[in-house]
Amino acid sequence: MAEHLDDLAASWVRDLKAADRSPKTIKQYMLAVNQFRDWLVAHDRPATAESMTKYAIATWLGDLADLGREPATLQIRFKGLHRFILWLVAEEELGRDPMAGLQPATVKPKPVPIIDDADVAKLFRTCEGKEFTERRDQAILRVLFDCGIRISECAGLEIGDVDLKHHDVVHVHGKGDIDRAVPFGAKTGRALDRYLRARRDHRLANTTDALWLGIRGGLTDDGVEYALKKRAREAGLEHIHAHQFRHGFAHRWLLAGGQERDLKRLAGWRSDAMLERYGNSAADERAREAFKRMRLGDRL
Repeated sequence: MAEHLDDLAASWVRDLKAADRSPKTIKQYMLAVNQFRDWLVAHDRPATAESMTKYAIATWLGDLADLGREPATLQIRFKGLHRFILWLVAEEELGRDPMAGLQPATVKPKPVPIIDDADVAKLFRTCEGKEFTERRDQAILRVLFDCGIRISECAGLEIGDVDLKHHDVVHVHGKGDIDRAVPFGAKTGRALDRYLRARRDHRLANTTDALWLGIRGGLTDDGVEYALKKRAREAGLEHIHAHQFRHGFAHRWLLAGGQERDLKRLAGWRSDAMLERYGNSAADERAREAFKRMRLGDRL
């Protein structure tokens, strides 16, 4: 009897955990597997490895496209299912790779709008009070704005990661298992200091090392995003998300004449392609500012 995809996927997840894949990565992979399984069931096909044919997979991807899924989403689903299939082949549950020859959707990067300084100031003003959540959210916003770290890195910070005594840095464990020390300025340091003093009196202060505390414990990625969106609503701002701070950080760094090599280290990037991607959002503005500084046409 052919083994069900759910059972095979459970074995794969164990293998991924043994390989120290992050929970977020595993979740993304499993979304693809589960969605393909559901598609098989909806089309009266057995949810087994034998049903993973090139035709079935191509049809499933086509159906996702017809439902209006973005190319980036299609690419993620493609890669997630392909990872599973490659594991099945390696484990000899499949004789060959049925996705060989299939191509993922082409993704054209969309420039991410930068949050301008006036809107960032509005966000800061929503949490200038002395209540615990105001101290916390002010510190979160300052860290995202000043340090440009990922939301997952921000949510994953622990008390011991904040160095206020010696170097004014946060120690970040980032993507690709990269650890780095990211500096922050005086205003961010003040916000962190105020929050840490407020945190000491929180009823959950001694139950977790997580830096950011919520009602039930440390904030997750979603918890940090929720806090940001709540402050954005209070400030009358729409379509604000945490990753805009990271793009804004890269833009401001380059606009101020910062070195790309230093930006790579601070942002935790291994690839130069990330510089292009994150610097693209406001590249035209930087080009105009560079033109004004050079004044090439005014030489004569």
